[in-house]
Amino acid sequence: MANLKEVRERIKSVITTQQITKAMKLVAASKLKKATDRITVMRPYSDKLFSILENILENVDVEALDLNFSKEREVKKVLILLVTSDKGLCGGFNANLNKKARTLIQEKYTHLRSTKDITILNIGKKGRDFFKSYDGVEINSSFQNMFSDLSFENASAAAEFAMNAFLKGEFDRVHVVYSRFVNAATQVFTEEQFLPIAQFESKGEMNADFIFEPNKEELIKELVPKILKTQFFRFLLDNNASEHGARMVAMDQATENANELLKGLKLQYNRERQAAITKEILEIVGGAAALEQA
Repeated sequence: MANLKEVRERIKSVITTQQITKAMKLVAASKLKKATDRITVMRPYSDKLFSILENILENVDVEALDLNFSKEREVKKVLILLVTSDKGLCGGFNANLNKKARTLIQEKYTHLRSTKDITILNIGKKGRDFFKSYDGVEINSSFQNMFSDLSFENASAAAEFAMNAFLKGEFDRVHVVYSRFVNAATQVFTEEQFLPIAQFESKGEMNADFIFEPNKEELIKELVPKILKTQFFRFLLDNNASEHGARMVAMDQATENANELLKGLKLQYNRERQAAITKEILEIVGGAAALEQA
């Protein structure tokens, strides 16, 4: 009977856990819908804006413009904007992002670890938790609570911090590590160079005939920071949708695993119960037989 009681307690525990995972799946699905709507609206605008910038820079003399955000320098200090989530329970989502950032450091900037010339700006708490014990990097958590109020204004503040630090020469290269959203079940863990802006090569097409108003120097210098902020906001929206998609899938899998565990526990309970009943019947029959013989 002790075994039956233990199995009953385990069944109750698994049922409670299953109810929690079901609820978390529904919450994640609801948040995913909102996050998907935001990135679906934002992505075409961001892509078109970046395409305009690419088209303009292909058809003007960038060196003559003296565009500060495109200046290549010897890489002595690096800033990595690592975008993770604030919470767990989303499968390997955060682990893959942290691994992506670590791989970037090991493959390109391992020589800078000895002098701690690598700074990781955490957007989300899980990146900070991973790299706080990682040797050779500085941790900046000024914007780690970004996802508690994800807005263009807050994203612009983080992007502006990186842009100003690059212009001042505090960092010679800036990377962004984030997850690009494809669908609820698919996330692409991505690393992109944010600064300096990559030089666009001419595609051999006919040069566009642009009319600049005001002059092209003022226009491009005003346009580039806005496009960079928009791009960074898109990275955050991508990552936000990816997080909720990963959590929904993880909670769905956890619910299925709980269901499989329940089947096994119920089968075990029925076997134990049947064994206990059989044992009681045998004891009763044995006692009756003993009385008859007496």
